[in-house]
Amino acid sequence: MTVTVQPTMPDFAAEVGDVDLGKPLATQDLAAIRAAFTKYAVLVFPDQDFTDESHMDFARNFGRLETSVFALRKDNKLRLNPNLADVGNLDAEDRILETNDRVRLYQLGNRLWHTDSSFKRLPAYCSLLHARSIPPIGGHTEFADLRAAYDALPEATQQKLAGLVAEHSLLTSRAKLGFSDFNDDERKAFEPVPQALVRRLQDSGRMSLYVASHAGAIRGMPRQEAERLIKELIDHATQRRFVYTHRWRVKDLVMWDDQRYKRDMRRATVSDVAPTCEQMGLAVAAE
Repeated sequence: MTVTVQPTMPDFAAEVGDVDLGKPLATQDLAAIRAAFTKYAVLVFPDQDFTDESHMDFARNFGRLETSVFALRKDNKLRLNPNLADVGNLDAEDRILETNDRVRLYQLGNRLWHTDSSFKRLPAYCSLLHARSIPPIGGHTEFADLRAAYDALPEATQQKLAGLVAEHSLLTSRAKLGFSDFNDDERKAFEPVPQALVRRLQDSGRMSLYVASHAGAIRGMPRQEAERLIKELIDHATQRRFVYTHRWRVKDLVMWDDQRYKRDMRRATVSDVAPTCEQMGLAVAAE
């Protein structure tokens, strides 16, 4: 049966049916998924059964998998394969994390508007989040279309942003919530990295903003002015007209948290082909 694609919004977010991602895909099915991803940027695949291995196998169709940031600390007991990000609220024994657990406090940063792995010199190409168990209420995830947000900017603003380079760090986003429990290895790994403030997407060729809570500075711009501009761009990009809200169902896979109920969500993240500044032809000195 041919893969079906049902848009949620005209050019952003779509539900994909008639496909079992837990099995090897036919060439034409994978091509249809790639085409839909290029057009809609967020894809929802309902009722998908995965093992961790089949989840990662599907993700590898799109590139090399990242390693979870939790693997940096030797004192972290991982619940999942290091190539899967644990986005749930469970410890290694599948118990709900305590209120003051370091992992839980760290995970609260996911509630901020963010772009996965923009704090890495080689950022993410796409993320694939699978819901194994979810709370009966709440826990929605929102996605903002930064392509449409860029298109809606006045031409003068687009020209102002051209060529600007922001610095992204995980330390920046977590500091906004008062979280600073990082060891020396993490602080070194999370030193600010340069990212183009506006990028051209490799598949669609569309221009897109590349800014969220990990961004804290813009090179060559006074700190307060940079922070004000970043906030203005985030506020612009997260207007309701640019946002899709996903209401999770068990076994949903979305490609791109509640201490009362268990939440088991696992994310495979695929690395991009090159740093954003390199993709945009921007010469950036190492710092």
